[in-house]
Amino acid sequence: MKRKIYSILLLSLLAGFLPGCKDGFEDINTNPNAPVDVQPSLLLRKTTFDYGEQMSYEAFVAGNLLGQYFTAIDFNLFDRHSLSEPQYGGNPWPFMYSNLRDNEILLQKARANAAFGVYEGPALIMKAYIAAELTDLYGDVPYSQALQGKAGVVTPAYDTQESIYTAPGGILDNLDKGIASINNYKGPTALDGDVIYGGNRSKWIKFANSLKIKSLMRISGKVNVQVALQKVVTEDNFIKTNADNAVYRFSLTQPNNFRMATARVGDFNLFIMSKTSEELLTGLSDPRIATYFRPTAAKPGTYKGLLNGPDASKLSISLADYSLTGTIFRENSDRLSANYMTAGETSFWLAEAAQRGLTAASARTLYEQGITQSFDYWGTALPATYLASSQVAYGLNGQNPIEQILTQKWLGNINHAYEGWTEYRRTGFPRLKTVSASLNNGLIPKRMPYPGTESALNAVQYQKAAANTQNNSINVPVWWAR
Repeated sequence: MKRKIYSILLLSLLAGFLPGCKDGFEDINTNPNAPVDVQPSLLLRKTTFDYGEQMSYEAFVAGNLLGQYFTAIDFNLFDRHSLSEPQYGGNPWPFMYSNLRDNEILLQKARANAAFGVYEGPALIMKAYIAAELTDLYGDVPYSQALQGKAGVVTPAYDTQESIYTAPGGILDNLDKGIASINNYKGPTALDGDVIYGGNRSKWIKFANSLKIKSLMRISGKVNVQVALQKVVTEDNFIKTNADNAVYRFSLTQPNNFRMATARVGDFNLFIMSKTSEELLTGLSDPRIATYFRPTAAKPGTYKGLLNGPDASKLSISLADYSLTGTIFRENSDRLSANYMTAGETSFWLAEAAQRGLTAASARTLYEQGITQSFDYWGTALPATYLASSQVAYGLNGQNPIEQILTQKWLGNINHAYEGWTEYRRTGFPRLKTVSASLNNGLIPKRMPYPGTESALNAVQYQKAAANTQNNSINVPVWWAR
């Protein structure tokens, strides 16, 4: 009897503890180092910094090979235009989508909670920016159905590049909506986590308008953009000075350093001046050559480049004979910025628009303004005679003004990932060269190939996109270049 009473009392005592045990179970089994939610400020910081850092690295190891700023002297299948075999870089697809995903989370948070509404405008602008870079590289890509895994969409269809630019919810629409959201926000919350503008929302509007100019000009061969472009110009609220540039400066120390600054010296020295860079910079007597590159060790004071795409197995290349990349990319990389959009680039876009008769402005003034801003951006003194020199003076000696504008924009964009190659694909300028030992039948690629993961993970939709690009050929132009 005593045992029975004791058993009942023990069960009652245990029962009294059970609710407490249940209440604390989730707390005990929750990893404090694995948060289940992220503050919007951290998401904005992550997407802006990570995307800029990743693309700055891509500029050095891949974009500058396709754009023929640098030549790779080993491990250089990419430089020889075998783009399906990326080595040091050349596969931006994963980090472009991961940042689009995180930015989408930020956008949804901003729309779901009025306290976070301040983030909606920048998130829409970043969505437009990354989407533009993505489709400019690959052409048709998953967009309207992308990033909807939680809703069960795991095999998104590929949208056409035209719709990504022009349809509701596309690049141009999101830029307009982003500007409207910033203008309409009246709440007290600061834009924390902004590594580009330090929370200055008015500068985000300037950034968005410069992106509108760029986007409209990029598709101007396919769409009549004159009215929309003139509207942006008339409103006169875009990036005009380097103080308003959409950039952030790297530091010399981790974690905010330029990645190649801490790479093994052997890896860094695989990238040297290209023959294209040598000819353009020396042909213009352009002092930025000393900012971008180093004189050769064999002949101090001289600069020498190598034709892109050498077959390293058949050549004996002495580094002493060629110009290595400049100290701004390594020893002095705290002078280097991750580049989204600058005053110089905006001026060159507007100069082209004026030259093509799309706006009422002086193309020459904008061209010279862009050069001046570019020199200032790179911390290089502009020689007093440069703008009037025989090869730089606008339209002098029968030179093609469009080619001059595009060449100067190319010269200023050495840290802007794939932009030099993208503009060549759009305009044919500057005149890039057939690479030395091409693995693409001597052709300069016209798009990036879809990565192999797409054929494995999104097979049905990938096959449709591949069929529209001659089996994922890198020689099929994207929509705006056809």
